[in-house]
Amino acid sequence: LTNFVNNRKWTPDVYQPQEKIRCNFLLTIEQELGNNQYKGTLTIQAARPTYNTSYLSPIINFMDNEVTFKYVEFQPIEFNENRVQGSDASIANLPAVVAFYANLILGMDYASYSLRGGDPYFQKAQNIVNNAPEGGQISGWKPFDGLRNRFKLIEGLVDNRFALMHDAIYSYYRTGMDNFYEREKEARVGILNALNFLNTINRENPNSMIVQFFFQGKSNELVKVFSKADGEIKNQARDLLVKLDVTNTNVYKELK
Repeated sequence: LTNFVNNRKWTPDVYQPQEKIRCNFLLTIEQELGNNQYKGTLTIQAARPTYNTSYLSPIINFMDNEVTFKYVEFQPIEFNENRVQGSDASIANLPAVVAFYANLILGMDYASYSLRGGDPYFQKAQNIVNNAPEGGQISGWKPFDGLRNRFKLIEGLVDNRFALMHDAIYSYYRTGMDNFYEREKEARVGILNALNFLNTINRENPNSMIVQFFFQGKSNELVKVFSKADGEIKNQARDLLVKLDVTNTNVYKELK
């Protein structure tokens, strides 16, 4: 799996060592189903550097609970984006899931530097969803596969109903986090703008998965961003955060 992620060329662009995306994939086997088939979870974490600092800002911190696959020891992990289902759906599912998240990471990273810059990778991720392996105990690719699934996740980045998501990502990172070193007040305004974009999305599409996905792993960062803000900015941020990221309400109450 490590070789599959690190040795495959996911993008035509060339990255300098300091520009490479820091990411972790943690596959946890929870159940052996027999006949070399397993069920587990995949935790995906990724962060990108911020300008003029050594600080890494999280772009993804997510656990996928629906990873079922077949694997024989020493079997190479292969993926063909033109034939996502492969010749055996249960064998093809693990590389399809990992490729989906690899493209999602790339899309989020590119989108954080350039407005809609991640679209080609989000489209690749959607292509994987549309042609995903089927059958057996494979789950997580369909809109009805639980409340949180890959279909709903990528829908939030390609469906026009969620178009403001791209403005939120760009505003949060490029006009926000990247400006913190030199223009702290402007950076906070950029991040507050991102929260307002997310609030609009949430109002028009209540409880959407993509908004919840965006906030995972960011609560501590957001408290640090706004803890030294002027009173009005701090209050606006707190009011938005407790509404948008309900699971971390107690964390945001520190912003007084």
